[in-house]
Amino acid sequence: MIFALLAFASVLSAPTPPMGWNSWDSYGLTVTEDEFKANVSWLHAHLQPLGWKYVVVDEGWYLRSPGQKGAAQGFVMDATGRYQVAENRFPAGFKPLADWVHAQGLKFGLHIIRGIPREAVDKNLPIAGSSFHAADAANTSDTCRWNSDNYGLKANAAAQAYYDSIARLYAGWGIDFIKVDCISKPYKADEIRMMSAALQKTGRPIVLSLSPGPTPVEEADDIRKYAQLWRISDDMWDTWSAPEGETFPAGLVRQFDRTAAWASHIEVGHWPDADMLPLGYLGPRPGWGDPRSSRLTADESRTLMTLWAMARSPLIAGTNLTRMDPATEALYTNPEVIAVDQHSRGNHQRSHSGPIVVWTALPATGPGHYVAIFNVGETEQEITYAWRDLGLPEGKHAVRDLWQRKDIGSNQSLMVKLRAHGSILYRVD
Repeated sequence: MIFALLAFASVLSAPTPPMGWNSWDSYGLTVTEDEFKANVSWLHAHLQPLGWKYVVVDEGWYLRSPGQKGAAQGFVMDATGRYQVAENRFPAGFKPLADWVHAQGLKFGLHIIRGIPREAVDKNLPIAGSSFHAADAANTSDTCRWNSDNYGLKANAAAQAYYDSIARLYAGWGIDFIKVDCISKPYKADEIRMMSAALQKTGRPIVLSLSPGPTPVEEADDIRKYAQLWRISDDMWDTWSAPEGETFPAGLVRQFDRTAAWASHIEVGHWPDADMLPLGYLGPRPGWGDPRSSRLTADESRTLMTLWAMARSPLIAGTNLTRMDPATEALYTNPEVIAVDQHSRGNHQRSHSGPIVVWTALPATGPGHYVAIFNVGETEQEITYAWRDLGLPEGKHAVRDLWQRKDIGSNQSLMVKLRAHGSILYRVD
């Protein structure tokens, strides 16, 4: 019965893949209230009418001096070991900021690192609403591999009490989305379960996002009980490939195998997450590398959006929206491509032969087929498919190019020419 209630609540929390904006790709640890509001205002004016509605402050909102190291970062924490908002960067605090976001019809989200602050454990602070103390909950042998500010948590009542305490805090602020980092790889099953339970206890519908990946696909049945989205790769940045044997940055070409492996686990309320969209301008203080315009080419950028749509990945922009360019805006504002991401079914990779990858799907309702073809190779390719090769009946079919938003005629077969790293996305009726 408890699992059924959790599953029902998660479906209500994210009935379609979440769409929105996250501060990390352009601001790293350093985003301020004014910068956040400027991006949210742009999203409200330009993207919200198309379904973009989550706006997320990523890591480090509790740091007064995020450019420093260790204690010099200026952690802000209350007497019960819960991080609080850095007042020099967010003078109004998060409750008024959430109210401002909600007044525009949007949803407010936060990033956290799993576990409990080391400082809280060193001081053995009490855990709010319980008889426990921080040392009762902390697993001092467990820290995040890239951020050692927190200890992981034991699988015990004290740890649950700590997660309950921060969930109550966030719910009181009006949070709608929590991205919990350093929890999917290695797969921290106990902490995932405890965080999910803590959010449920608040009575507020809060979307739970888990990061980074690759989340083990063999944990698919477990993770769907607790989270609404989870990362299937390490951080995805503006690179086509990645060094052999390295998982960071993920590299766009490697996302084809990952999305294919997770396709059978796409379901309403539960979304394998291929990560944020590192498009447009990434700056002034990106989470990785120097300020820059995305290094992905126009073809690669469209390929990214096409793959994310066909895989029904969440669409979370990392772009500095205040410096939006027309080409990136066109990627984010095509309603026919968004419809594939938000309202399709049966999505799967149909074939991967040499440099050519084919995905197919069906509209959520009504007739037709979606067909995406990708050239992941390094040279131009001419491709011909009989309709039966794509799972369609033989005969003449009407074809619409969703990126061009125009009908391109009725044909007995599909013939396309694709540049290296290019793609097409068609609706076939």
